[in-house]
Amino acid sequence: MTAPRREAAKNRPPGDAAMSRQRVGGLLVRGVCMGLAEVVPGVSGGTVAFVSGIYFELVNSLAKFGIRSLSLLRSPSEFFRYHNLGFLLSLAAGMAIGVLVFANFMQYALGVAPVAVWAFFFGLIAASVVVVGRDRRLVNLGLFGTCGLVCGVALVFLPATSGDASVIAVFFGGMVAVSAWLLPAVSGSFMLLALGLYEKIIAAVANVEVVTLVTLAAGCATGLLLFSKGLAWMMRRFQDQLLSGLTGFMLGSLTKLWPWRLPQETGFVGLLTPADYVAATQQPGMELGALVAALFGMVALWLLTRLGR
Repeated sequence: MTAPRREAAKNRPPGDAAMSRQRVGGLLVRGVCMGLAEVVPGVSGGTVAFVSGIYFELVNSLAKFGIRSLSLLRSPSEFFRYHNLGFLLSLAAGMAIGVLVFANFMQYALGVAPVAVWAFFFGLIAASVVVVGRDRRLVNLGLFGTCGLVCGVALVFLPATSGDASVIAVFFGGMVAVSAWLLPAVSGSFMLLALGLYEKIIAAVANVEVVTLVTLAAGCATGLLLFSKGLAWMMRRFQDQLLSGLTGFMLGSLTKLWPWRLPQETGFVGLLTPADYVAATQQPGMELGALVAALFGMVALWLLTRLGR
């Protein structure tokens, strides 16, 4: 080791290696939470990224992929550094764990205690509205937030569709879903639901159907390349306006997460009172359980914001 390198090693803070491990661990946790969020229609992994403090790094890192990437392939280390692959791969690993571990669990939970599951995510997204919107300018919230609110409510009324489960449909479904995933408001799972592909994708994850998963991954990669650059550009120039609109969109999308709902998978599900829900479904209303689950969702959101700090 040369003298300058020895001097640099001697002066390096002793916690550097530990901090690096902590960062990887933190990214894995964030990724798991994002994967879990994307399993549930109506909840966005982008929201988790935003409140946990990695959203802008995520968008900017993805936006760097392009023509220049090809020239950097001759130098793997430079390619790795330029594209921030340590960050992206740690996050992707966490997301894969979250999806693979929780896909079956969410199917089971939604079948056994749907009210509690929807209440948990209702509380999480309601708290996210406050977190994302509290730093926005009032004039932008009034204008762009209202537009987002209207769009969020309108999304609930998307008509039901059985969808085409062909390979091409799965590819384009992946493009649409990952574009939604990048926004801290729109759920990629909900877009798959609206396209009629949600059941097929969840079943493919649960049963490890390689062809479907590879096709979906290819569509997601294509969507990331096409959408991330435009999103990064908008974030640089119109950040407050965009986030104000997304705040309103999240607020409107809460109608999709209302705990007492008819057991339909797409289209307008109806906003029922607990008593009407019991009468319509012959299932317990779980009012207290829903309240506790919603509070847990808010606490989970608070913990994510603490993780971001």
